[in-house]
Amino acid sequence: MLSSTELQTDFDALTGSGFLSQWNYPQNTSALPSEFGSVFNIRILTSSEAPVARLSSANGQDVYYNTVVGKQAVTHINQDGFSMNLIYRDPYYSGMLAQNATLAVKFAQAQAITQDTAIRNLLSTSLYASRLVL
Repeated sequence: MLSSTELQTDFDALTGSGFLSQWNYPQNTSALPSEFGSVFNIRILTSSEAPVARLSSANGQDVYYNTVVGKQAVTHINQDGFSMNLIYRDPYYSGMLAQNATLAVKFAQAQAITQDTAIRNLLSTSLYASRLVL
């Protein structure tokens, strides 16, 4: 689930009710860099770029758009068994002065949505973010 960083205090308040902070994972090596924690089987990723509709709820609070993507919703496809190629061209190929080398990578991969019913947008307000003084 992708959520706003403004909801982190709300997630912390769920400790003991199913929320597990990333710091309390048994093996922290599998955590993603932006992962804040998890609720049951849903990983919570926070970002300051997550969409927020300011003052748009019926009682004037901010509405947070939390995108949830199920594991079966997307897949990674390697096309035609093509493997990665690392391309390096010596500076002597670019010109007589040999000032520019070329380093590139080439691979054929794609991502696809396989089950669009497993993608949901949860709208929520915040208990704690509304108390912040700006």
